[in-house]
Amino acid sequence: MALPKQYHPQTAEPKWEAFWQEHGVYHFDPHSDAPVYSIDTPPPTVSGHLHLGHVYSYSHTDFMARFFRMNGYNVFYPMGFDDNGLPTERLVEKWEGIRVAEVGREAFIARCLAVSERAEADYRALWLRLGLSIDWRYSYRTIDDRSRRASQRSFLDLYHKGLVYRQEAPAIWCPECQTSIAQAELNDLERESTFHTLAFALENGATLEIATTRPELLPACVAVFVHPDDGRFAALVGQQARVPLFGQWVPILADPGADPEKGTGAVMCCTFGDTADVAWWKTHRLPLRMAIDRAGRMTGLAGEFAGLSVAEARACIVDALRAAGLYCGARPIAQTVRVHERCDTPVEYVVMEQWFARVLDFKAELLAAGAQVKWHPPHMEARFREWVEGLAWDWCLSRQRTFGVTFPVWYCDACGAVLVADENELPVDPTTRGPARPCACGGTAFTPETDVMDTWATSSLTPQIVGQLLDDPALYAQVFPFSLRPQAHEIIRTWAFYTIVKSWHHFRAIPWRDAAISGWGLAPEGAGKISKSRGGGPMSPQEMLENFGADAVRYWTSSAGFGRDSVIDVQKIEMGAKLVTKLWNVARFAERFIAPAPDDESSGCHAKSAEADCGESASSRLEVAAAGFIRRDADAMPTLSPADRWILAGAQRLVRRATEAFLAYDYAAAKHETDAFFWRDFADNYLEMAKLRLYAGDPAALWTLQAVLLVLLKLFAPFFPHITEEIYQGLFAAEEGAISIHCSAWPRPDARFDDAAALAVGEALVEIATTVRRYKSERGLSLGAELAELRITAEEPLAEQLVAAEEDLCSITRAKSVVVEVAATDLHVSIA
Repeated sequence: MALPKQYHPQTAEPKWEAFWQEHGVYHFDPHSDAPVYSIDTPPPTVSGHLHLGHVYSYSHTDFMARFFRMNGYNVFYPMGFDDNGLPTERLVEKWEGIRVAEVGREAFIARCLAVSERAEADYRALWLRLGLSIDWRYSYRTIDDRSRRASQRSFLDLYHKGLVYRQEAPAIWCPECQTSIAQAELNDLERESTFHTLAFALENGATLEIATTRPELLPACVAVFVHPDDGRFAALVGQQARVPLFGQWVPILADPGADPEKGTGAVMCCTFGDTADVAWWKTHRLPLRMAIDRAGRMTGLAGEFAGLSVAEARACIVDALRAAGLYCGARPIAQTVRVHERCDTPVEYVVMEQWFARVLDFKAELLAAGAQVKWHPPHMEARFREWVEGLAWDWCLSRQRTFGVTFPVWYCDACGAVLVADENELPVDPTTRGPARPCACGGTAFTPETDVMDTWATSSLTPQIVGQLLDDPALYAQVFPFSLRPQAHEIIRTWAFYTIVKSWHHFRAIPWRDAAISGWGLAPEGAGKISKSRGGGPMSPQEMLENFGADAVRYWTSSAGFGRDSVIDVQKIEMGAKLVTKLWNVARFAERFIAPAPDDESSGCHAKSAEADCGESASSRLEVAAAGFIRRDADAMPTLSPADRWILAGAQRLVRRATEAFLAYDYAAAKHETDAFFWRDFADNYLEMAKLRLYAGDPAALWTLQAVLLVLLKLFAPFFPHITEEIYQGLFAAEEGAISIHCSAWPRPDARFDDAAALAVGEALVEIATTVRRYKSERGLSLGAELAELRITAEEPLAEQLVAAEEDLCSITRAKSVVVEVAATDLHVSIA
């Protein structure tokens, strides 16, 4: 297949994407005896359009998948879509302009399913266009029957083990999203606030000043706390204080949690303003006074302020305190507020019955499990450890939403007992049918659980869902524990943590051996993380791919390693486009010296099916690779020139470095090394050195050109799958025999090319060439200008090697004559 004169990514890339799908190039083979490399791919949340941040992080997984596939591994690389729960509901509300209260539960769920299907089709199209080597036969949705069944079975297993429980307790509540949330879904928001100092009356007629940022919680005040060692208030402990404006008398108590340096040193405890209030309420068995309802409005407890929003009540209560002479002053304060990560709404705390999973009692076990995982980069383990150590709540599983995985639970109307579904009933929606058996008390009337599960309760089971634990135990045994969990660092506290929780509670095992944590794609000019809520970056992924091509975009995404943020850099993407063009031009130059694959049925595109080639055993692939460093005819290697030996030794060193970098999950280093070698050593220097010999048909130059170009294509293949495939099919497929470069063998070192002396000679050749280029540039001469004579002095044995490289030196310098003299001096070049 001859290479066309020009390479057009917009037409060539879709062609190869279709080819890979048609021939099953990326198919996992469950019948292969090759070692398995399994990836617990993050299912993107269906909450809007994908953006360049997704392109950035999801590419990283693909680099690793392609590397291991070329190294003989049977790669299991699935893709899912996280389309149950609050994010998808909010997307439907935004796109469709409807709410569940307006259309009813069934109609709303139907719209959620339809919208998510539409979004997922767009997601899949983007991943295909980006060139991700996903096996789409193993795709799933977290709302499909398989996922719902797995999630409900997980709940049943934890229920029967006593690891989930239902309890009426304070819950973290989002007034905007109208649901309880877990501790892991909180973010800290820094904002300017006001410390209001208020006068509490004491029993002896004196006043106690207390500062608060939330005067609207005065009707919920149940106690005042001071530090036991704070002498200012020692005489007041055990007495009572009267809450201003609302009149209830509350005890003054001592607790070490009170901060003497904050405010006036005395703090009011309300039910509830924050987690400290919750802790004091539990520890001191205080009464419950709920002044804010689930809608974020004041209850009847607030009297004349009932029905106001929190912000409205705060302003009105401050005005009333001033009017009553109970307001002592105010000062500005920088405040950290806990907000819901989905909407940045400050959370409240309400008491309600919820399902919880036990995690607080298992901190030590979870820390030990996290330590068994190899984190990339290593410091990401500290984020996991710090999160576990700082846990203050069990995992709240209940969500007061509509679109999600239901709890397989009913409550007996007669006795209140909990009834759970049998495993053979799953998946089940308790709101549409009753349990299959009566209650133990004989009752037959039941109330279904109407809450749905936290979406993480299902997403934390991705290894079991995609590994098909319930449907294909043999497949699950092959892929679990997974080789790799790739994900973003901000969800270590959610997805990584909850997956480890579930894996430990169910199997006493870690879910994956390696966790590779991507950084953020950042918008230009300090605009911060790219996100759906911030517009998704300067252009859409589709626009970026159309303008530059997937391989050029992947050049940017491969420029920063795991754990590192990267600004969207159009200049870097343009550098990627230049690399693609240069690689194409080099291949076109080489084509005249390399017999191309015949454009018929014997070519690599048609030689064999992908299943026959990509599914062969790892051992057979390794045998092919081990037959030679680069080429299978290495034993017939011709006598090489110094330049040939140099570039082959450099390629040998490059293969070692790139392989070591990939094995250390440092794909960026592998790309950088290969990129630098291609430009500096191969394209700029070796090809110029070897041109005269190539045109003369020198066997050594021809052999070396073909060998090194093939190595470079294979090392570039994980990053730039399209251009490398195009060149491979045109020049190498027939000889290599693999249907795709992505099924061919990764280069392996050959001791014959470990040659430090050749590397030293090559560097001398490059130094001479650089000197000549500088000479011509300073004199305004073109690089192709001929020189009469090049006189070189050097010590032995370098001088002898330079004599042998005379033809290469003439080629790269355009000198008519090269004279090499032996002298006890450093390398010196004279130009005539």
